Amino acid sequence: MIRVFIADDHPIVRQGLRQILAGTDDVGVVGEACAGQELLDRLPTTPCDVVLLDLTMPGIDGMDVLKILHRDWPKVPVLVLTMHSEDQFALRTLKAGASGYLTKDSAPGELVGAIRHIVAGNRYVSPSVAELLAAHLGPEGDKPAHERLSDREYQVLRFIAMGRSTREIAEELRLSVKTVGTYRGRILEKMQMHSAAELTAYAVRYRLAE
Repeated sequence: MIRVFIADDHPIVRQGLRQILAGTDDVGVVGEACAGQELLDRLPTTPCDVVLLDLTMPGIDGMDVLKILHRDWPKVPVLVLTMHSEDQFALRTLKAGASGYLTKDSAPGELVGAIRHIVAGNRYVSPSVAELLAAHLGPEGDKPAHERLSDREYQVLRFIAMGRSTREIAEELRLSVKTVGTYRGRILEKMQMHSAAELTAYAVRYRLAE
């Protein structure tokens, strides 16, 4: 039996996942969490074979949770299951240690197949993610400007695009206002822009704030 731990802050989503997996003979849910810290607290006492991880939950940012999982539980594969489109986070999560990436509008059969695939020691990527990976191997000049950013800088960029103030971003990411200001400066420099308005327009064009 493949033991699955679900981390998602929406009860309806967790219920739907349980129902999907209940229809299989070899996959079962052994644990649930509605926040990243709860997942990290429960994993030591809840052995599992794979974690289904949502990126947007209260508290610790999903990317940070993923990195902690990869560091502290390297033998437990993580399948990111999120509402965010593949072009927003797929490459970043795979680089951070995820074994696969699926959006929540994927078919149930694809989810079950992805779980089996990564538990067998493989990585799961959809055809569209495979295209992104291929494009990522191309010349640096062909890549969108936001791909030059670190994961933390990318987080800050998305919050700026959402209209969050520096103080709000600092509180959300548990950083100082000064540190967020430093990240803002680095983002503008790397993306060769001069204002938050330019960043917001760029983020809208590439759907980074969705």
